[in-house]
Amino acid sequence: MDVAVEQCLARTATCYAPDEDLALVEASTSGDIAAFEALVRRYDRKLLRIAQQVTDNLEDAEEVVQETFLKAFQKLYQFQRNSKFSTWLIRIALNESFMKLRKRRSHGQELSLEYDDPKGDHLPLDLADWSPNPEQLYSRSELQEILRKALQELVPELRVVFVLRDLEGLSIKETVAALDLHPSAVKARLYRARLQLREKLSKYFRKPLSRAQNSVLSVGNIEEQ
Repeated sequence: MDVAVEQCLARTATCYAPDEDLALVEASTSGDIAAFEALVRRYDRKLLRIAQQVTDNLEDAEEVVQETFLKAFQKLYQFQRNSKFSTWLIRIALNESFMKLRKRRSHGQELSLEYDDPKGDHLPLDLADWSPNPEQLYSRSELQEILRKALQELVPELRVVFVLRDLEGLSIKETVAALDLHPSAVKARLYRARLQLREKLSKYFRKPLSRAQNSVLSVGNIEEQ
């Protein structure tokens, strides 16, 4: 078989891969409470992690998860199936998380998922080298608090992209669907988040980066595989 044809078929199979949650969603829509409880058990911890990273408050995050599942159950009929159910669920959780942040703001200014510089212009020019990279750092339990504090210093629009893409492992496509952004905006925000984290954490790690570590933070590595 021609290589181009094989690649086309592979992409098609990926695009039309079945959503493993659909059977439970269908059952839940028909009134099967046990099916919806199974969805809750499948995603409650993931949503709590995301909400806590966005709000930086466990109590708020727990309320976000409760509201997310309540709204998801009430609006199951609105799930269009043009994205994965988990992505739709994450989007609801993000909206609830950002509502919590808005309520905290003393001046009441709006917090938007849109960013003033979607193309990623005016990136920091002078960045100190540090090792390891943010993704590797987060996996080390003794240093999670350092990264948590650094993450909270990022503006929410950048922080949420880093959390979804690098900490929760969502693909670019899934992150795009969860945030309702253009792929180029997601990639730009991820690049900016990585660079700013690198700068913030430079005071902890000052060893020169290896070529491989530098490549992790390059624009090319943000491209969808």
